[in-house]
Amino acid sequence: MSARKPQEIRNIALLGHGGAGKTILAEAMLHKAGVTNRFGSIEDGTTVMDHTDLEKQSKHSVDPAMAHFDHDSKTINLIDAPGYPDFIGGAISALGGTDTAVIVVSAPAGIEVNTRKLFNAAGEAGLARAVVINKIDAENIDLPGLLGALVETFGPALKCVNLPADGGKKVIDCFSDDSGSSDFGDVGETHTQLVESIIEADEEMMEAYLGGEEIPADKLGGAFAGAMISGTVVPVFFTAAREQVGMAELADAIANFFPSPADAAGRRIRSGEADDAEDVEIAADTDKPLIAQAFRITADPFVGKLSWIRILQGTMTGDSTFSLRDERKHLKAGHVLKIQGHETVEADSAVAGDIVALAKIEEIRTGDILHAESNPMFGSIPPAPTPMYSLAVTPKSRGDEGKISEALSRLAEEDITFRVVRDNQTNETVISGIGDLHLRMMLKKMSDRFNLEVETRTPKIPYRESITTKADGHYRHKKQTGGAGQFGEVYLRVEPLEQGSGFEFAQELFGESIPRQYLPAIEKGVRDVVATGAVAGFAMQDLKVIITDGKHHPVDSKEVAFRTAGKFAFIDAIQKAKAVLLEPIVTMEITVPSQFMGDIAGDLSGRRGRILGQDMLPGGIVSISAQAPLAEVVQYNSQLRSVTGGQGSYTMEFSHYDPVPGNVQQQIIANAQKAKEQDK
Repeated sequence: MSARKPQEIRNIALLGHGGAGKTILAEAMLHKAGVTNRFGSIEDGTTVMDHTDLEKQSKHSVDPAMAHFDHDSKTINLIDAPGYPDFIGGAISALGGTDTAVIVVSAPAGIEVNTRKLFNAAGEAGLARAVVINKIDAENIDLPGLLGALVETFGPALKCVNLPADGGKKVIDCFSDDSGSSDFGDVGETHTQLVESIIEADEEMMEAYLGGEEIPADKLGGAFAGAMISGTVVPVFFTAAREQVGMAELADAIANFFPSPADAAGRRIRSGEADDAEDVEIAADTDKPLIAQAFRITADPFVGKLSWIRILQGTMTGDSTFSLRDERKHLKAGHVLKIQGHETVEADSAVAGDIVALAKIEEIRTGDILHAESNPMFGSIPPAPTPMYSLAVTPKSRGDEGKISEALSRLAEEDITFRVVRDNQTNETVISGIGDLHLRMMLKKMSDRFNLEVETRTPKIPYRESITTKADGHYRHKKQTGGAGQFGEVYLRVEPLEQGSGFEFAQELFGESIPRQYLPAIEKGVRDVVATGAVAGFAMQDLKVIITDGKHHPVDSKEVAFRTAGKFAFIDAIQKAKAVLLEPIVTMEITVPSQFMGDIAGDLSGRRGRILGQDMLPGGIVSISAQAPLAEVVQYNSQLRSVTGGQGSYTMEFSHYDPVPGNVQQQIIANAQKAKEQDK
């Protein structure tokens, strides 16, 4: 059925580390609801969610997938997000469309890297959260210990809604029941703790409870969503999805307790892109003009570009028209689609709070606000980690440069953690992602979808050149060819500037030793060297060039002559000014289990890095702030994974440039000269 009002909708995203069982959990819910007539298998490639050829080959999720089912007169939109850290972009994008983040934890594996990351990311996005402990029927597991670790890591708001019983073969409801036996924990005590946490979010109910009144179950159930939104309750459920243990109870709780779009906090949009633009909170009101947001772009092999849309306000039909951003052009929705794995089904309409898809509208970008009214509207999506693992790519087949550029741009449109830049300094096309696995999968997509192959290598480091002292330079350009000659003579001075100052050009000429019309030509000659470098072929920065004197000829002086004279006078000065290479320094935030602190510190020291500080986080995690040369950590993803067994993560961003140590500088210059000779 199609929901007719926001109160009938539940939007949930299944998040967590890879292997926790999110896809099978989704499969179990869809099968229990009668959407599928057989229980799919990841091994056989028959699940609804892992439906692409790449996912069937890989045996794990690569991209978010969406489906929906009906339960207790509610429409439940379900997003299954990829779990491995390399694909966190897909999980973050799922947060933009949902109201509740369900963090799935594997009972045998416990708390893993993405468990922490995504629980925190959902909280920062202002979403309600729940935890599902899956695979409770596995052998040799410590469920009480795992629950204790979860509470220690994520806080006392975690309250069990059910408990495992009969060795994980069933669960006992702790919301309705205040007595009974479970595999661990007292059912009555668990019931009381849950009820008190729900009541805590409602002052009127709290007063009645403290006054000795018994709160009826239906009133408690009505307050459950508010408690989840306020964060006083993060419900915990136990399941064994493959055996359908706890699945009916989970579906009941989603339909009856989880917040609807009408309960959840309104989404905020801006009336412009300026810093002082007004923020407006949009509630899920079906009677107001259409406002919606695109939170993911994907490609469908049959319908082409597919934009996942969260309707924030109003109602959308195929005849609905809207504008994007601050554009006045009106677009038509065309077909309003509901997604069911790899299939799409057309819907007559969709109300505020629902999630749909629009096909073949090329103008839509991730994060765009679709608005029926003409005034500009802008939105944002939860921030994703900056992609720092990079590779330079070149086509295997000559003539494919244009095709590859277009294909990579398409892929970047679909993945908020995949970036493509053309580095004009190094003349490389550089792709960046979260890690090696991420980039390998993106290139596999390009090969499968566009039939394009590339070769990869480590990108060149964008070093810079500068000077450390003042120096004078001179060059006299004189050329006679039998006819009109060329003549220009330039004297100049170079001076170092403060870091980050860039490049300045000035003159201190007296009289007409150099006519003013030739100064732009001299500046062009100087800038030719600034762009290509005078030491090792890298762009120059943080220096000032002052033209001090020169000579000209009334007949033979031309712009080309002064451009040449300026260029070589500048090179002459650089050779005397104690030129230095500068290397990019990056700031890193490294998060690892505390037992790896010593290994990380030693490794960074060996990479010419320095630790700026550290913070202890809940759950035995340490966050390390450090700085290091980019050249030493450009492939740090692989090293961190090796040191921590995949338990570490990091972010990295450019900080500043520092001089390269003398021995390293000599090696870089020698390599640059060797490469230049090979190019000849």
